[in-house]
Amino acid sequence: MAEFSLISEPPLAGVEFEFGGIKVHAPENLAIVSIALPLGGEADAEKAINAAFGEALPDPGRSVVCKDGSRLVRLSPDQAFVMFTHETPDAEPFIEQRLKGKAYTTDQTDVWVGLVVEGSQSRAALERICPIDLHDAAFAIDDAARTVMEHLGVLIIRTGANAFLLLSASSSADSFLHAIQLSARNVS
Repeated sequence: MAEFSLISEPPLAGVEFEFGGIKVHAPENLAIVSIALPLGGEADAEKAINAAFGEALPDPGRSVVCKDGSRLVRLSPDQAFVMFTHETPDAEPFIEQRLKGKAYTTDQTDVWVGLVVEGSQSRAALERICPIDLHDAAFAIDDAARTVMEHLGVLIIRTGANAFLLLSASSSADSFLHAIQLSARNVS
């Protein structure tokens, strides 16, 4: 009998391409954990987040890079994501321990796929498929928004002047990748 060994791998692992002034790659070992603030315990949860990451939870629609390199993204008044590089499949217990039980945590790593889109033409490529205004005055560095690109739900975070982190459902990873590739190709 043949012996097989299964290895867990994100759907877009190893994706990397460049068209003109646009570079796209899938971040390696991206862990995503949701943080929900408990009703009546919001203040304690926010203190725990600040103690764990050295940064206050940003306002909804904003993100912040923490001293340890992780990124806190506030999605709504009572929900946030923490994104960080983590090689092993224990991201949620790692964050839960840091928050000392003051917030609810759920591992979202396998639910999402990520793409980093950067370069001088990155905004032009994304504006073709994203209905929100990505101009500097409307969508600043560290802003975050839920939107759609083509027919797919996407969380977009502006990480630099010409850099964006995009997250979409892992169940539609190929369609998400195709939309980004096609738009990048069309503007280059």
